[in-house]
Amino acid sequence: MTATKGRPPSLFPLFAGIETLPGVGPKVAESFAQMGVTRPRDLIFTLPHSGIRRRRIMHLSEAHPPEIVTVAVTVERHIQPTGKGRPWRVICSDGKADLTLVFFHPRKDWIEGQLPLGARRVVSGKIELFDGQAQMVHPDHLGVGAEDLPPDFEPVYPLSGRLTQKVVQKAVQGALARVPEVAEWADPALLLREGWPGFNAALSAAHEPQGPEGLFPADPARARLAYDELFAHQLTLALVRRDRRKRAGRVNQGTGKLRAKVLAGLPWPPTGAQLRATHEIAADMAEPHRMNRLLQGDVGAGKTLVAFLALLNAVEAGGQGVMMAPTEILARQHYRALEPLAQLAGVRIEVLTGRDKGDARANILTDLAEGRIHILVGTHAVIQKTVEFQDLRLAIIDEQHRFGVTQRMELSNKGDGLPVDMLVMTATPIPRSLALAQYGDMELSVLDEKPAGRQPITTTVISDQRIEQIVQRLDSAMAGGARAYWVCPLVEESELVDLTAAEARFQALRARFGDKVRLIHGQMPAGERDQAMADFAAGRAQLLVATTVIEVGVDVPEATIMVIERAETFGLAQLHQLRGRVGRGSGASSCLLVYHEPLSETGRRRLQILRETEDGFRIAEEDLAMRGAGDVIGTAQSGLPRFRIADLERQAGLMALARSDAQAYLERDPTMESPRGEAVRLLLWLMEQDKAIRLISAG
Repeated sequence: MTATKGRPPSLFPLFAGIETLPGVGPKVAESFAQMGVTRPRDLIFTLPHSGIRRRRIMHLSEAHPPEIVTVAVTVERHIQPTGKGRPWRVICSDGKADLTLVFFHPRKDWIEGQLPLGARRVVSGKIELFDGQAQMVHPDHLGVGAEDLPPDFEPVYPLSGRLTQKVVQKAVQGALARVPEVAEWADPALLLREGWPGFNAALSAAHEPQGPEGLFPADPARARLAYDELFAHQLTLALVRRDRRKRAGRVNQGTGKLRAKVLAGLPWPPTGAQLRATHEIAADMAEPHRMNRLLQGDVGAGKTLVAFLALLNAVEAGGQGVMMAPTEILARQHYRALEPLAQLAGVRIEVLTGRDKGDARANILTDLAEGRIHILVGTHAVIQKTVEFQDLRLAIIDEQHRFGVTQRMELSNKGDGLPVDMLVMTATPIPRSLALAQYGDMELSVLDEKPAGRQPITTTVISDQRIEQIVQRLDSAMAGGARAYWVCPLVEESELVDLTAAEARFQALRARFGDKVRLIHGQMPAGERDQAMADFAAGRAQLLVATTVIEVGVDVPEATIMVIERAETFGLAQLHQLRGRVGRGSGASSCLLVYHEPLSETGRRRLQILRETEDGFRIAEEDLAMRGAGDVIGTAQSGLPRFRIADLERQAGLMALARSDAQAYLERDPTMESPRGEAVRLLLWLMEQDKAIRLISAG
């Protein structure tokens, strides 16, 4: 099979309509469609989510009601319903004890045909005691002999619409019969090491678990199938990365002179992680392909310095750099943080937001187009048509999850037809498995060390019954010159309701502390918000009452106290981000997590984790385990692929393994023409990785 031939014919039966399977008519097909199952291929990757243990017994006396048993009995007599709503009863016996089978609304011809008098039948279902008599209501199975026995452990599938377990099980058997015998695409050494079965054997075993352990992600058959899914996904991303590298880029090789000036002027040396990331970015920019890299750092890990050194690299190479932030507060703050560094380097930096109008804006645009501005910081204002660069080499996007793909594309197209290197930053630590799934088409640089001079933060969990004590503590701290944030609860996903809570808290604190208090929230005009922020940063105000607009990036080193009201209503990552607003200067910092009883088990666990650790990556892993992948990133714009079998929460290690295997495989067999390459192509077709197939076809 060559890549250009299309889907291998052996897979055609799996890609037919679901109604081609036994027992699936239009109505059943509709119910399957509600689960996203429209072809046999979807059904083979829909695994049972639980199971029923059916104990086989020889005699009714061995049963321990209520339990599910399978037993052979003889039909003794039928008792027809005596009134409306009464059941039909069938009295059966094992020779020593009786069992009553109970049916509601059966058809007379059906029940007498299934259970004729004197016939021996195998029945399976839940046996219960009713008035001291053993009974089974609507047996799950009625059979004639041993060949009709249900398995001792019966798989249970997810259902929707009018589906029943019997209908799904029958359809699954029909779908499995269509799976061709495939050649092995996985590395034989891997299968041996992990003790995994081949693909066909794994599918059969996953659909016929022998006990509860067969339902766990760690079960060899399930782990094997999850790996196949992740391997196909990571192979696609590796091919995308390879394709990008093939495309012409610009060599942006800096001299290092400007960066050396900045490093020499810093109050303390950069961390090992900062130096490593800086080196990775510079090496990537010097390659003849376009850089596409993610810089991931924990709260306060020093991403701003790494980003600025990357921008200087572009300037040293003779071009310009731009940094785009999601909000005006963040853009202006980045500008304030970078300005002293730009002075050290002797380069010109400017800021551009939607608020800049008239002559000031016109002057910036002219100087930018004529190359007199080396570095521009701004909001989405920087991607407007009127903004032109003389020679843009590097674009940096901060908090990328707040921007759409089109906005990233518009920014990268500002290079006047020439490729612009792209660096994307996020301060939200993402568990490695999710980073590889979501950003797997990018190279990854991680900042996992705190810079020198950062203070540990003392985290206290306290009930809102003691709010008066908290206010007294604030009073004495502020008397000593301290600055504090007070974050108001996330009442609903509605800014307006959150606002009411924030306004009320602001009024109460204002009554106590007077003009030292400011309020900041998302609905305020940008000018007022910036003014409140500036007052707090300059020390004219000492207490900033806020909604979560301050969650990301707000940097006032003098602020040392963070109060988070109704902390249990926030997610772990959000609490970690908010806490990261303090501990940024040289003063000892504290964070008070104020909760409202009753606390749920999850809420308690969340606050406990924050009290135990400041490590954002550990917090992210815990968050993933507690909430699931979609919620951690926010499913709506997560860009996470939908896996049918792989479970990113519980199989994080498999994702990393699949990534390294995909890279190693492509290095050994770049054209995928070997016998194993043929098998890998079949896997890509089976897993619908069409993008990968197109890239192989293009050679």
